[in-house]
Amino acid sequence: MKEIKYNNHTNLLEEDRYSYNLQDVEKPELFRDIYPYTEIPRITFNNRHVPVNMPEKLFITDTTFRDGQQSRTPYTADQIVQIYKLLHKLGGKKGIIRQSEFFVYSEKDREALRRCMDLGYDFPECTTWIRASKKDFELVKELGVKETGVLMSCSDYHIFNKMNLTRKQAVEKYLEIVKECISIGIRPRCHFEDITRADIYGFVVPFAMELNKLSEESGIPIKIRVCDTLGLGLSFPGASLPRSIPGIIYSLNHYSGIPSELIEWHGHNDFYKSVINASTAWLYGASAVNCSLLGIGERTGNVPLEAMVFEYAGFKGSFDGMDPTVITEIAEYISKETNYIIPPMTPFIGKNFNTTKAGIHADGLMKDEEIYNIFDTSALLNRPPLVTISSTSGAAGIAYWLNNYYKFPKNKELSKTDPLVEFIKNWVDNEYANGRVTFISDDEVEKLVKQFNENNQN
Repeated sequence: MKEIKYNNHTNLLEEDRYSYNLQDVEKPELFRDIYPYTEIPRITFNNRHVPVNMPEKLFITDTTFRDGQQSRTPYTADQIVQIYKLLHKLGGKKGIIRQSEFFVYSEKDREALRRCMDLGYDFPECTTWIRASKKDFELVKELGVKETGVLMSCSDYHIFNKMNLTRKQAVEKYLEIVKECISIGIRPRCHFEDITRADIYGFVVPFAMELNKLSEESGIPIKIRVCDTLGLGLSFPGASLPRSIPGIIYSLNHYSGIPSELIEWHGHNDFYKSVINASTAWLYGASAVNCSLLGIGERTGNVPLEAMVFEYAGFKGSFDGMDPTVITEIAEYISKETNYIIPPMTPFIGKNFNTTKAGIHADGLMKDEEIYNIFDTSALLNRPPLVTISSTSGAAGIAYWLNNYYKFPKNKELSKTDPLVEFIKNWVDNEYANGRVTFISDDEVEKLVKQFNENNQN
């Protein structure tokens, strides 16, 4: 039977002819035409397009202390507290960085969670991730959190081949978990694991419809985290399900009735698509994207939180109170405090992020940094643009490098006639006179500065 409803977002009367029921199949649907396993996953199209549906409010959530700890040496409690403070500072008064997710299974993690909650910040709200057991629910309740994530795998790879359940049994199990969560006064966040290999209309949509009914009956908001567990999601308009991100978000929003504010995207970077996929989820109706600082996460990592800060500003035309300079502070802290090596070419945080190496580019940068710098990195990231020293840098280029690399204030900047500049220039000229063709590395210049200072002390 047709149903006509007024959509307050589009301001249109919309006709919905479809209602989806759970398809309790006997054999798992593994989409072998798309995922042959012995070959690369195929990018297929059905040319079905859904409307762009950007929510009024966009948020970033953080999983640095959960998924971000699954692929590296765990942070200490002190480190977690310090990083959490920096997240609060980065997110600003409006709380654009809305939540941060914690493990609770070790005493160290519980201590860190308690200490972060004791800071009294409204944002990021401290949430948890637990297994679907009564013991874990009681633990979370005892800790005093208001929301927890619970794993609810939704592909047949997991339902049949990992859990040895049918789809109907999985839905029944998951609904009982959600009811248990609600009964102890905690908001459930349902993690739809492996959604990009799931039967969207045969399992995901009808299951989400049941969650929506339960939410309406209980008055408790039930959030759905859309988990692209293997980074298989596609942003392309007209891509076919189950890989289509526009299709997945539209199906949850339109057919399951899940409002945008209760849809959260969680992606991985296995195919280099984590950032564009997260942005696409925002664009088509998910209010939140779940990220990890520096993109640190399982396998190839999660959506880098710092990237989505800039995506947010690009979409909204404003940081809305977020302080992007804290990104540099966070990267430096994690790198120095935990000995984590940031790949030098990493956008926004890598050593070479805004360093120009081509001689002709360096010349342009020294004349007007806007020619080759993507934005005012000094103002927005506290990262002045750099040039790499080469045979064509000259004394002016060396002075420019030193002033920016060491962030000398204007009244203490070195001129091209400074003795240190002349010392380095003589060394550089000698290198290239003896046949060198490569650029001078930052480490080499640092050693020269150290050598010059030691010589002048003696």
